[in-house]
Amino acid sequence: MARDTLTGSRIRERRTIKGVRQADLARKVGISASYLNLIEHNRRRIGGKLLIDIASVLGVEPSMLTEGAEAALIATLREAAADAATPLAETDRADEFAGRFPGWAEVLAWSHHRIASLERTVETLSDRLTHDPRLAASLHEVLSTAAAIRSTASILAETGELEPEWRDRFHRNLNEDSARLADSSKALVAYLDDSEANDDRRGAPQEEVEAFMAAHGHHFPGLERGAELPDPLIEAAPELTSRAARQVARAVLAQYQADAAAMPLTEITGAIASVGLDPLALAARFGADLPAVFRRIAALPAEVLPDEVGLVICDASGSILFRKPLPGFALPRHGESCPLWPLFSALNRPLVPIRRRVAQLGRSAAHFDCLAVAWPDGQPDFDRDPVYRSIMLILPVAGGGIGGEQVQPVGSSCRVCPRSACAARREPSILSEGL
Repeated sequence: MARDTLTGSRIRERRTIKGVRQADLARKVGISASYLNLIEHNRRRIGGKLLIDIASVLGVEPSMLTEGAEAALIATLREAAADAATPLAETDRADEFAGRFPGWAEVLAWSHHRIASLERTVETLSDRLTHDPRLAASLHEVLSTAAAIRSTASILAETGELEPEWRDRFHRNLNEDSARLADSSKALVAYLDDSEANDDRRGAPQEEVEAFMAAHGHHFPGLERGAELPDPLIEAAPELTSRAARQVARAVLAQYQADAAAMPLTEITGAIASVGLDPLALAARFGADLPAVFRRIAALPAEVLPDEVGLVICDASGSILFRKPLPGFALPRHGESCPLWPLFSALNRPLVPIRRRVAQLGRSAAHFDCLAVAWPDGQPDFDRDPVYRSIMLILPVAGGGIGGEQVQPVGSSCRVCPRSACAARREPSILSEGL
């Protein structure tokens, strides 16, 4: 049933929620109860002054009766049904459900958002526990100190009479190790508390560079115009705290300058307006390779692009070298990403462009076009194997990807992917039932 034909159902639901009798509502708006009954059963259309009067009596905005739940609510209901991966939900009747039971629709939508938020938290914590160098060092300090205390305590408990000198030495060790354990535990708790309040959890040069790029919106107008140089930008960046991060940032900005020189902002803006966001057409127009076009698209200002785009680059080992995150498409900070991403498939077919429409499970029903290509980094040599890198441009599909095109389900990483029947799975998901 179309959304605009459900006004009567919404009136009936709102009236029931308010506890107003049908006859009383009809009397207050100056119509007969039988006519209101026809309206509430969607047999008579309603609008104008009568709709405004009914909305006033029910204490709601008229738009809530004519439009019902917002499009975002209905889209969320469909996402919840898609994430459930069961054929039981009548997704084509989401409008009717939201119109007839707005309270339950809000509860279901809130639950879906809450589940997605918890999944993101689990994913972040899982990635962090596995790869965060500072956290690993803190845990190692706590465990090694606890082991030392246990060893000393065992000696004192199991050994008979000890000479006073040795007994005093063990007591001193026990006291010192206990103080060290207390200090390291406090430092660990302080780090975790600080990290909970701060989403900026950098610890590797690549992460610092990503934070630096994100702080500038991945676009540097001064470099585009030639009015700025990379080094002053790097030295003034609070995100780049280590020498290694600044070195990586110099390489990234040098590549940025080369891409901008090959595809100037004014020219590529006009080209996109002419041919659309077609990387192959843009590569042909500017005589550039696809990796350069992907990087250039990801670095364009928001007003040039129809939608925000994501970018991820890896080497032949699968290690992530650079990420530009895209809302709705989870990109782990470190390795162990989903092997079904076109990013990794491209490594098996160097220089062959790959396009796949994907939907990341456990996130939403949104679809993405992932364009990927792998290429040898540097000039190949007869006596040296080429070193390959792979790049993937992530484009959101307008309208959520409703249509008949085949969609590849992917995850972010096996640890937080709920798709059990997957040939590429490396380990059980911590989100699986019963785990």
